[in-house]
Amino acid sequence: MAKLKIEPMKQPDRVINYWKKEKLVVACIIIFGLSFNISIILGPIYQGKLIDSIVGGGKLSQIAMLAGTYIALIGAIQLLRYFKRFYIRRFANSTSATMRLMIYNNIMHKSITELENENTGNLMTRAVSDVDLCVEGMRKFTTELFDTGVLMAAYLISLLLYDVRITVLSAFFIPIAMMLAQKLKSIIYKYSIAYRKQSSEVADLTYDTIENAILYRANGMEVQNRAKYSRELEELQNKAIKANILENSMQPIYNVIALLGIITVIYLGGSKVIGGGWTIGIFSTYITMFIAMANKASKAAKLFNSVQKSQVSWKRIKPYLTEYESKDTVMNIDLNNTSIIADQLGLCYANGKENIIENISFGAKQGDIIGITGPIASGKSTLGLSLTGLYPYIGSLKIDGKELRDYTEYERSQMISYLGHKPELFSDTIYHNITLGQTKDITPVLRDVCFEEDLAAMPEGQDTLIGNSGIRLSGGQQARIALARALFNKNKVIIVDDPFSAVDMKTEERIIENLKKNYKSSIIIIMSHRLTIFNRISQVIFLNDNKLAEYGTHEELMKTSKLYATIYNLQCTEGGDDHGA
Repeated sequence: MAKLKIEPMKQPDRVINYWKKEKLVVACIIIFGLSFNISIILGPIYQGKLIDSIVGGGKLSQIAMLAGTYIALIGAIQLLRYFKRFYIRRFANSTSATMRLMIYNNIMHKSITELENENTGNLMTRAVSDVDLCVEGMRKFTTELFDTGVLMAAYLISLLLYDVRITVLSAFFIPIAMMLAQKLKSIIYKYSIAYRKQSSEVADLTYDTIENAILYRANGMEVQNRAKYSRELEELQNKAIKANILENSMQPIYNVIALLGIITVIYLGGSKVIGGGWTIGIFSTYITMFIAMANKASKAAKLFNSVQKSQVSWKRIKPYLTEYESKDTVMNIDLNNTSIIADQLGLCYANGKENIIENISFGAKQGDIIGITGPIASGKSTLGLSLTGLYPYIGSLKIDGKELRDYTEYERSQMISYLGHKPELFSDTIYHNITLGQTKDITPVLRDVCFEEDLAAMPEGQDTLIGNSGIRLSGGQQARIALARALFNKNKVIIVDDPFSAVDMKTEERIIENLKKNYKSSIIIIMSHRLTIFNRISQVIFLNDNKLAEYGTHEELMKTSKLYATIYNLQCTEGGDDHGA
């Protein structure tokens, strides 16, 4: 399959640069556009000559030659039209691909904080339908620049050459139709904004309904959600009607206004035929040209409205049109001497007013398994996130002696793997959920997460489709597939958040032993409320409610932290699996 290659461009937030980017294609559009729209006037001219030849009783050979010339002209003109449309469509397709790729790169490289503040439906609408509307406006503008602008100029000059007085009087109504369309621009713009906003809300509601279908169904919310969705769709329909009705319903009115001059043409042109100034063929040519020019004028009026709608979409996608320069490099990762040193590490909310965690200091070396635990809302998951570098942190966090924030996104992704609260599985096979596009054997990692027996019971094995979000798997199977993904590349740092909550204790113990045995070049950090295996790991970070952290071995914390000892004893002595965590 050919790889889509999009050449970089300067200032992608300027519309004109999209035409500059496609210089060769635009040159072809200009050549074929001018050729088609200038030569198209030859059709009515030869039509008139043919009529005059027939009416005047010309020779059959002469009539046949004129007819053949007329047919050949029409064929050549339509061929020019084909090439003009081909290159305009090629420009539109290329521009659409360029815009979509830039929006995709922009979204993919936003910070986690920025993404959390985005609306999913809004992003989907901008990346798909807003790009389509914007490119469609650019395509129509490019098309009508020739099919309307150049063609109207060609017709007008030709009509003036036939008769200046008739042309000036009959064309009086054409500017009126165009001015009316210009006046309606602000109304259409207002309705278009409301429609695009409502479209985003419906898209977001659709995404939410699909994502949480089982939750809503299990809690009997389908009727309620259906009613809400119906209301939103009705609102979308109403706003769509308002956004489109003026543009589409006014087209016949523009056409009628522009064609009012035909009365003048028939009256004055007919008089010239009667007076002998014009032949019937010339009169036919003139009427044909005038009607074509008036129709084009009405389409020009509609074009104003279409461009106005595309401007709404352009303003919505413009902030996302930034050229992303990849900093991906080939890393020579040294699997030896991996180390983490955190000094006064902290993480605060986006407003910067309150720290979520603070003053966390610890060290780890390759082969260590670090457990992070503490009471509910003590910051376990937050600390895990801070170790990924996805959020800005305060203090110091060094991996292999280099500050984490000084690594590029790509470098961090090659060093650190992360598993959050949710398994985040795709509707794909077990193999692809673990490899994420790589082609390596997953048998060892499936063995490490104790998935061999589960896999043996599946007829399709690694090619088993797991359904949306892993719905065809049990909770424990989902958790282990997600854990296998985090372990797959044996990165220098592996961070997993509560990976054993859905597995039994015996399986948890077996997995821990596999991690200790097979991941000696990695540092593994486990956030967990369950402490049953904490006596088997290297170090423990215990977070208190007062944001203070205690760090040491399990044995040390059992002696120095009364709260830690209490939680551990409750869980492991009395089997209270969730007490205090």
